[in-house]
Amino acid sequence: MNREIAMTMARRYFLFVVVLGAASQMQAQDTKAHDTKAPYPGMAPIEQYMMDRDAEIAMALSAAPEAITHDATVLVLGRKGYETAIEGKNGFVCAVERGWMGPFDGAEFWNPKIRGPLCFNPPAARSVLPLTYKRTEMILAGKSKAEIIDALKAAYAKKELPALEPGGMSYMMSKQSYLSDGSTTDDGAHNMAHVMFYTALVKPTDWGADLPKSPIYLNPQFNGQPEPICVFFTLTGMWSDGSPAPVM
Repeated sequence: MNREIAMTMARRYFLFVVVLGAASQMQAQDTKAHDTKAPYPGMAPIEQYMMDRDAEIAMALSAAPEAITHDATVLVLGRKGYETAIEGKNGFVCAVERGWMGPFDGAEFWNPKIRGPLCFNPPAARSVLPLTYKRTEMILAGKSKAEIIDALKAAYAKKELPALEPGGMSYMMSKQSYLSDGSTTDDGAHNMAHVMFYTALVKPTDWGADLPKSPIYLNPQFNGQPEPICVFFTLTGMWSDGSPAPVM
């Protein structure tokens, strides 16, 4: 996978592959708005985002190596939000995120095919996962994008959402991921094996991200969004089962 393809995939999603739009348009968009030119103009019927419970558990567990996931908590999507399917004991939490965890102005925000298995480490489970809970609950409650953005900003201002803990990261190494419609390459269509690191808002150059031959990329999943978080990622070169994955 060459650098251009990797960057394209990263900018098309939510664990990270999105297309950024103008920030000024975010407030005007509504979950029920209809734009015939957009591939996914609004939320599809909820059934299209749901999965068989056992299949969702298996997909969530495929996000990281078994040595990590065998004692992890596993979440599944219910009709009102995420529910605990397996209670773990090592502090890691695995789930399958949907497209609405990407930027609000992303072209695939409502894509019902998006499946992003990821496994949060304990600091991320405590301080990043609450965003997944809150966004998802508001989406399923029928809130508009503008309402959700305002609610997230207010929640941070009132400290109803936790501050980002140092050392937060997540694994996205599942062969089963479907992160975007955009990639049709032979060596990793719709997917890529990577790990993500969460930081406070910093300059990408502080991490050497996106520089020539650097293995670190800035993932715009949260950048420019209501959440005060930077997300950096790097490709792993292997899937969670240990088999080789496409690399640049």
